[in-house]
Amino acid sequence: MRPTLLAVAHGTRSATGQRQIRDLAAAVARSHPGLDVRLAYVDVQQPRLADVVPAVRDAVVVPLLLSTGYHVRVDIAEAVAGTGFPVTAPLGPDDALLASMIRQLPAAADAVVLAAAGSSDPQWRADIEELAGRIPGGAHLAYAAGPQPRVADVVAKLRARGKRRIAIAAYLLADGYFYRTLHQAGADAVTPPLCFDPAVADLVLRRYRSALLTTAPSRM
Repeated sequence: MRPTLLAVAHGTRSATGQRQIRDLAAAVARSHPGLDVRLAYVDVQQPRLADVVPAVRDAVVVPLLLSTGYHVRVDIAEAVAGTGFPVTAPLGPDDALLASMIRQLPAAADAVVLAAAGSSDPQWRADIEELAGRIPGGAHLAYAAGPQPRVADVVAKLRARGKRRIAIAAYLLADGYFYRTLHQAGADAVTPPLCFDPAVADLVLRRYRSALLTTAPSRM
């Protein structure tokens, strides 16, 4: 019997965002009939990962997070300590996410702002900076919260430089407070949350399968 795919999201107070993450988990389950897919959270929502782990006999933990950071290194690691459950890399950064954002950018844009949630974690910042540099033509990096620069400020500076068609590449998995602020930042277009792209469900499964290949043969 294959291990449970234990998908771990951040959590949001947005009812729309909550539904989108549930839909993502459901899409993963539909694409792999017979696979037990369960959803847990590290913040805001229930059930928390630490509460789900004791009820699962064997699992692969897939963080539905867009970069390595505190939640991966501390919250998730502590919740599965001593279980032997492998924890995969988070969903991002990954070429599939980059390609998803690029596909959604309007061709007429003369400036792109890569908008991320924001974090003080050095590895998280390094991941996002590297991603911004890989958007064709380059992207101006900005954050919805936390560190500077903020998205609205970057958009305003680009306007002052004469940019007429500014697009925001939203490096956010689902709807929520951060995503909604992007639509108030003064840009002409905002890409949809990444969870809408079927490639993201495929990425979740790819993370799961990769963990199976690198663990004991009994998991196969």
